[in-house]
Amino acid sequence: MSAVVYDQRQVRRARYAVAAVFAVHGAVTGSFATRVPWIQDHAGVSAGQLGLALAFPALGASVAMPLAGSISHRFGARNALRGLIALWTLSLVLPSLAPNLLTLCLALFTYGATAGMADVAMNALGVDVEDRLGRSIMSGLHGMWSAGALAGSAAGTLAAHLGSDARLHHALAAAVLTALGVLACRWVLDLQPAQDEEPPPRFALPPRSALLIGAIGFCAVFAEGASLDWSAVYLRDRLETSAGLAAACTTGFTLTMALARIAGDRVVDRFGAVRTVRASGVLAVLGGLLIVLASHPAAAMAGFALMGLGIAVVVPLCFAAAGRSGSNPSLAIAGVATITYTSGLVAPSAIGMLAQATSLMVSFCLVTVLAGGLAAFAGVLRPGDRERARTGGRDTAVPDPRP
Repeated sequence: MSAVVYDQRQVRRARYAVAAVFAVHGAVTGSFATRVPWIQDHAGVSAGQLGLALAFPALGASVAMPLAGSISHRFGARNALRGLIALWTLSLVLPSLAPNLLTLCLALFTYGATAGMADVAMNALGVDVEDRLGRSIMSGLHGMWSAGALAGSAAGTLAAHLGSDARLHHALAAAVLTALGVLACRWVLDLQPAQDEEPPPRFALPPRSALLIGAIGFCAVFAEGASLDWSAVYLRDRLETSAGLAAACTTGFTLTMALARIAGDRVVDRFGAVRTVRASGVLAVLGGLLIVLASHPAAAMAGFALMGLGIAVVVPLCFAAAGRSGSNPSLAIAGVATITYTSGLVAPSAIGMLAQATSLMVSFCLVTVLAGGLAAFAGVLRPGDRERARTGGRDTAVPDPRP
């Protein structure tokens, strides 16, 4: 993209605009997730068929995410994000319209493809704004995504409680979120490609740097997926808690992650990405050990809270590092996003299969080992790390020399 000069007022305004787009993106996810039972009944699919259909969003995202760079190059960053976020919000209506398994799979493939492309575009703009501000904002942006997901889930829960038709619910949600997303895009930075800049390939393998950074993201998202989908089951089956307490554990984990992401930028500015992720890995390992060794629900719940705290900022920092790791930020971000989406798809089933063969405790031993990978391999984030001025919000533009 061409080096367009913006004053700090415009950049700060763009930060809030991108944050709003992140919240809208998350709200779509939360709105969909709460109505999955209704969608299953409407499509007339079994639990196994639903599991197959729910693999298609990740498949669609993996196929389409590399296209985001070409779209941004052709239309400019602002127009690309405006169009992609609108496609994503409008795609919310498709799954609830599906009458059978085939149409549900096609709807979810489209839903995932638009989600992935919008994800890459908004993260690339977030990295650019972060560079212009000279301080970390990516953790807070992902915290806004979590806040949006919680808001969408709350609205969806109310709609389900009232027994509303998901087609009507999702049509109204899509209309509101589309309007909000398109309006927010009015203030994002309008980055245009330089005249002599070659368009990125439509499909290409991610650069090696993205694979290394993606491996860190894989570990974090695996722990996140395992904790979200299995924490309640773990407390209920292994520690024999009530259903309410088990559900509270999952809610606590989600809230811990959201709050840690919103507060995480100050930690990153103070200590740098590498040190932050190493410390995060240690916290996640301690949480995993508490989960595995817990003989009382309170200890396990504390373990899941520590796990959420430990992994919260890792994925935002992976996207930030990817955006600075080469000459094509969108391609690198798409590579990291593909790996993390894959991890989120694999984790719940991998935990279930291992638990079936051994036990849930052994499954979370694996999660703990992967969490240790965050601390062990945090150094791959160094190309995206940098020393920031402690006051004034200025970027010193020199590499972080600290281990």
